[in-house]
Amino acid sequence: MKSIVIDDSRTVRKMLCHYMQALNFHTLEAEDGCEALACLGEEDPACIDLALIDWDMPRMTGIEFLREIRSCEEYDHLKVMMVTSHNKPEDLMKAIELGADEFLMKPFDEEMLQDKLRILGMLN
Repeated sequence: MKSIVIDDSRTVRKMLCHYMQALNFHTLEAEDGCEALACLGEEDPACIDLALIDWDMPRMTGIEFLREIRSCEEYDHLKVMMVTSHNKPEDLMKAIELGADEFLMKPFDEEMLQDKLRILGMLN
Protein backbone atom coordinates (compact mmCIF):
# COMPACT_ATOMS: atom_id res chain seq x y z
CA MET A 1 0.00 0.00 0.00
CA LYS A 2 1.04 3.59 -0.51
CA SER A 3 0.52 6.58 1.78
CA ILE A 4 1.34 10.26 1.85
CA VAL A 5 2.28 12.00 5.09
CA ILE A 6 1.56 15.73 5.08
CA ASP A 7 2.88 17.74 8.03
CA ASP A 8 4.92 20.92 8.33
CA SER A 9 6.89 19.43 11.23
CA ARG A 10 9.82 17.49 9.81
CA THR A 11 10.03 15.48 13.05
CA VAL A 12 6.38 14.39 12.88
CA ARG A 13 6.70 13.58 9.16
CA LYS A 14 9.78 11.43 9.72
CA MET A 15 8.18 9.64 12.68
CA LEU A 16 4.97 8.88 10.74
CA CYS A 17 6.95 7.77 7.69
CA HIS A 18 9.06 5.47 9.87
CA TYR A 19 5.95 3.93 11.46
CA MET A 20 4.23 3.50 8.09
CA GLN A 21 7.29 1.97 6.43
CA ALA A 22 7.61 -0.50 9.30
CA LEU A 23 4.05 -1.57 8.40
CA ASN A 24 5.11 -2.11 4.75
CA PHE A 25 3.57 1.08 3.37
CA HIS A 26 5.47 2.88 0.62
CA THR A 27 5.41 6.46 1.90
CA LEU A 28 5.54 9.85 0.23
CA GLU A 29 5.88 13.03 2.26
CA ALA A 30 5.01 16.70 1.93
CA GLU A 31 5.36 19.66 4.26
CA ASP A 32 2.03 21.30 3.37
CA GLY A 33 -1.06 20.88 1.24
CA CYS A 34 0.41 22.67 -1.77
CA GLU A 35 3.43 20.38 -1.86
CA ALA A 36 1.16 17.38 -1.32
CA LEU A 37 -1.01 18.29 -4.32
CA ALA A 38 2.12 18.63 -6.48
CA CYS A 39 3.41 15.28 -5.19
CA LEU A 40 0.07 13.57 -5.85
CA GLY A 41 0.03 15.06 -9.34
CA GLU A 42 3.14 13.01 -10.14
CA GLU A 43 1.52 9.74 -9.02
CA ASP A 44 -1.23 7.54 -10.39
CA PRO A 45 -4.23 8.51 -8.17
CA ALA A 46 -5.28 4.86 -7.91
CA CYS A 47 -1.93 4.00 -6.28
CA ILE A 48 -2.33 6.23 -3.22
CA ASP A 49 -4.36 4.50 -0.51
CA LEU A 50 -4.03 6.78 2.53
CA ALA A 51 -3.28 10.39 3.38
CA LEU A 52 -2.19 11.32 6.91
CA ILE A 53 -2.78 15.06 7.16
CA ASP A 54 -1.81 17.63 9.77
CA TRP A 55 -4.48 20.28 10.36
CA ASP A 56 -2.35 23.40 10.85
CA MET A 57 0.17 24.05 8.09
CA PRO A 58 1.35 27.11 6.17
CA ARG A 59 0.29 27.86 2.57
CA MET A 60 -2.49 25.24 2.53
CA THR A 61 -3.95 23.81 5.73
CA GLY A 62 -5.03 20.24 6.16
CA ILE A 63 -8.68 21.25 5.93
CA GLU A 64 -8.04 23.13 2.69
CA PHE A 65 -6.19 20.11 1.33
CA LEU A 66 -9.03 17.82 2.40
CA ARG A 67 -11.57 20.05 0.66
CA GLU A 68 -9.45 20.07 -2.50
CA ILE A 69 -8.80 16.34 -2.61
CA ARG A 70 -12.44 15.44 -1.93
CA SER A 71 -13.48 17.57 -4.91
CA CYS A 72 -11.48 15.27 -7.21
CA GLU A 73 -13.34 12.12 -8.21
CA GLU A 74 -10.12 10.19 -8.81
CA TYR A 75 -9.41 10.34 -5.05
CA ASP A 76 -12.79 9.02 -3.89
CA HIS A 77 -11.09 5.79 -2.75
CA LEU A 78 -8.44 7.64 -0.72
CA LYS A 79 -8.66 7.13 3.04
CA VAL A 80 -7.92 10.33 4.95
CA MET A 81 -6.66 10.43 8.51
CA MET A 82 -6.35 13.83 10.15
CA VAL A 83 -3.32 13.87 12.46
CA THR A 84 -4.03 16.74 14.80
CA SER A 85 -4.27 18.25 18.24
CA HIS A 86 -7.65 19.76 17.30
CA ASN A 87 -10.20 18.06 19.51
CA LYS A 88 -13.15 20.44 19.59
CA PRO A 89 -16.32 18.67 18.46
CA GLU A 90 -17.06 21.41 15.91
CA ASP A 91 -13.59 20.99 14.35
CA LEU A 92 -13.98 17.23 14.14
CA MET A 93 -17.45 17.57 12.61
CA LYS A 94 -16.10 20.00 10.01
CA ALA A 95 -13.42 17.51 8.98
CA ILE A 96 -15.93 14.64 8.87
CA GLU A 97 -18.30 16.71 6.74
CA LEU A 98 -15.43 17.42 4.33
CA GLY A 99 -14.58 13.74 4.04
CA ALA A 100 -12.09 12.78 6.76
CA ASP A 101 -12.29 9.06 7.57
CA GLU A 102 -10.44 8.98 10.89
CA PHE A 103 -8.46 11.07 13.40
CA LEU A 104 -5.14 10.45 15.13
CA MET A 105 -4.76 12.84 18.04
CA LYS A 106 -1.37 14.33 18.84
CA PRO A 107 0.61 13.29 20.76
CA PHE A 108 0.44 9.74 19.42
CA ASP A 109 2.54 6.61 19.35
CA GLU A 110 2.98 3.71 16.94
CA GLU A 111 0.33 1.59 18.65
CA MET A 112 -2.26 4.37 18.38
CA LEU A 113 -1.51 4.69 14.66
CA GLN A 114 -1.85 0.93 14.19
CA ASP A 115 -5.23 0.99 15.98
CA LYS A 116 -6.49 3.69 13.61
CA LEU A 117 -5.22 1.79 10.57
CA ARG A 118 -7.13 -1.27 11.78
CA ILE A 119 -10.30 0.81 12.09
CA LEU A 120 -9.81 1.92 8.48
CA GLY A 121 -9.35 -1.70 7.41
CA MET A 122 -5.78 -1.08 6.27
CA LEU A 123 -4.10 -3.34 8.81
CA ASN A 124 -5.00 -6.75 10.23
